[in-house]
Amino acid sequence: MTQPLIRAARPEDEAGIVLLDRLTWSTLHSVQPEPGPPDAAFFGERHPPENHLAAELDGRLVGYIRICQPIPLPVNAHVRQIQGIAVAEEARGLGVGRALVRGAVELARRQGARRLTLRVLGHNTPARRLYEAEGFKIEGVFPEEFLIAGEYVDDVCMGRPV
Repeated sequence: MTQPLIRAARPEDEAGIVLLDRLTWSTLHSVQPEPGPPDAAFFGERHPPENHLAAELDGRLVGYIRICQPIPLPVNAHVRQIQGIAVAEEARGLGVGRALVRGAVELARRQGARRLTLRVLGHNTPARRLYEAEGFKIEGVFPEEFLIAGEYVDDVCMGRPV
């Protein structure tokens, strides 16, 4: 089995990431409305390409992860947060998500962070299992924080040292 290649995202990855976001969007993991048109911008001032890692399998873009400083203040400079991850349907179960999370930990470490945090919906059991397997611990829960498709869903905050 081919191992996923995890690399820094590049500006030319934008169209592929936008498509990936559209194809993988689900209420299982997103509180945002469905992604916009295929020509929508993904990268921007707050989320430049260097805040992302891309995953490739056999030269095809099959995933990404976004890592950034959650609160842009000097007192929070030691923290990074995963603020998005997607893996193409055909690449699930092949270690892509795990490789992206490990890449995010390494990127946070290289950036001088001490902690890596994330928020995950309570009903997203596959993601929670992945994060727990990669050393993330539940640090807090906002019960019934979101109303998604008629159901109240918890917002689970997780973190780990890097």
